[in-house]
Amino acid sequence: MATELWRLDAVSLAQGIRDKDFSAREVMAACLDRLEAVNPTINAITEYRKEASLKAADEADRAVKSGQKLGLLHGVPITIKINVDVAGWATTNGCVALKDNIARENSACVQNWLDAGAIVLGRTNAPEFACRWETSNELFGVTHNPWNLERSPGGSSGGAAAALATGIGPLAHGNDLGGSLRQPAQACGIASIRPSKGRVPAWNSTDPGDPGPGIQLMSVEGPMARTVRDVRLGLQAMTARNWRDPEWTPAPLEIGAANPKRVALVVDPIKGGVNPQVAEGVRRAGKLLQSAGFIVDEVEPLGIEEAADVWRVICLGELITHLEPAVKNIIGDRLKRCLEFYHGMLPEFSTDMYSNAFARRRKVLRAWLGFFERYDVIVAPIGTEPPLLTDQDLTSLEFTRKHIHSFRMVVAVNALGLPSAVVPVGTGEGLPQSVQIIGPPFSEMRCLAVAEAIEAQASPLTPIDPPGFAAPAR
Repeated sequence: MATELWRLDAVSLAQGIRDKDFSAREVMAACLDRLEAVNPTINAITEYRKEASLKAADEADRAVKSGQKLGLLHGVPITIKINVDVAGWATTNGCVALKDNIARENSACVQNWLDAGAIVLGRTNAPEFACRWETSNELFGVTHNPWNLERSPGGSSGGAAAALATGIGPLAHGNDLGGSLRQPAQACGIASIRPSKGRVPAWNSTDPGDPGPGIQLMSVEGPMARTVRDVRLGLQAMTARNWRDPEWTPAPLEIGAANPKRVALVVDPIKGGVNPQVAEGVRRAGKLLQSAGFIVDEVEPLGIEEAADVWRVICLGELITHLEPAVKNIIGDRLKRCLEFYHGMLPEFSTDMYSNAFARRRKVLRAWLGFFERYDVIVAPIGTEPPLLTDQDLTSLEFTRKHIHSFRMVVAVNALGLPSAVVPVGTGEGLPQSVQIIGPPFSEMRCLAVAEAIEAQASPLTPIDPPGFAAPAR
């Protein structure tokens, strides 16, 4: 049985370890075997420490035997993205110059998972400084989409999504400044949630300083998994207070959980164009929700385009004025080209434009909050196009414009600081189809309840074997 334990979700693993149906060591050994079998094909895991993980699993088993109080994730293997701190491991950000940037302490969200009993299985790949909707860098190379090895797994949490999709651990950490928890989930057919700003504490000991106010406002940490119930479990274990994050908010997770019924379905945001493969998935989600008893209206909130523009001005503006000067002498060619295109997106960037964006944000958020008085959630596409070919985002400035436009419903959520869950609804043209479920601030449980209503009829799509993979003989 141990060789199949990697197929189980985190809820089942935590319960089985607690009930002594199997040991944490058996679970970790099965996940490590799967990692070593699959990772050479997809390159999702950048580093793992086999003996240390097995030793930690043995300690978890001793805690079970001695009757100690066990956390929500006791003995569960997790993966952590390379841009947050795990004590004793390098926080590389995918940058060659930071390959020895060893963290002294755990990131706040990582510490919460470890306090809940989780065990680090490995680190997951990301683009350099998490600045692209792609997962490739000069330090660790390209991560491949396990559905189609020529395609991107999305970004910047693409390594996390690809690992989950192929069964390398049941629960993964990611973060989201412009869709990085949601777009890789779409690309790889897994579930995730972007929490409200302030829900999950964020802090890295290796950070040279705090980011600009816009990124402080828009960037969050969160869980990814193959099932919605695992996303819920991962979120519950990740939200504990950490004094290092002054923006952490003591809002109970139960807020907004009660019986959502009215759904606003957005198929083609602002009529800006949507690929038929994506639109089919969104319409399928609407039909599944109607079958489950939800009232579904095809209607969208005002201000999607303005919210997306607010994100573009604030986020890209801070990347080119704050991040680029700090890293320009150490970054690789991929990120240099990406930042060149971001400059092209804001050719006349100014402090007036930047400050005015914050004022416009407040106006749009007020309109969306009024919309949520009529509808419990918004169900919408993530990216309006399927995942790109590897490094296709570096084609040209014009392609960058179109690419960012395809994420207009994603970055609007970041600009407004709202929660958004992702659930797969099926496949089309050999690739996953997914939707995001957006709610008002601190309504994560509501979003996950709607996601679970879809999942109950559509079923999870993963784990899968990547193309050409042959399981090792036993």
